[in-house]
Amino acid sequence: MSEWWAVPVQIFIGFAGGLAVGSGMVAFLVVLDVLPRLAQITRSYHLIGWYEGAVIMGSLFFTCTDFFNFSYSLFPLSAAVFGLFAGGFIGMLAGALTEVVNVLPILAKRIGMGSYMIWLLMAMIFGKVVGSLLDWLHFLE
Repeated sequence: MSEWWAVPVQIFIGFAGGLAVGSGMVAFLVVLDVLPRLAQITRSYHLIGWYEGAVIMGSLFFTCTDFFNFSYSLFPLSAAVFGLFAGGFIGMLAGALTEVVNVLPILAKRIGMGSYMIWLLMAMIFGKVVGSLLDWLHFLE
């Protein structure tokens, strides 16, 4: 991409991706009250500040690891440990996003887009499909 429009397109794609991931994270934490529920289940309300700090530090750490291409030499079993934590996170995130999709019709009616709801959902679906295909087919290398 050496055309003049390459940088603005990349900025837009990066911003859109960040907005989508950030929205999912906010939905995960705020809409479903995941941290208060975990504190309630484990009866550890006094540690909720630590839970919040762990989520923030984990997000920052792995964002920097991904952004700067850090690599770590760990023992082979550590992949299983990270896999368990990542699977738990993805499972809870998928559940949170399912709940957020239930909020979309209410939001669309409030902002006057009720009649365009099908287009909003189709745009989200096709955007996800196209983005996934581009990533899987390595067009964005």
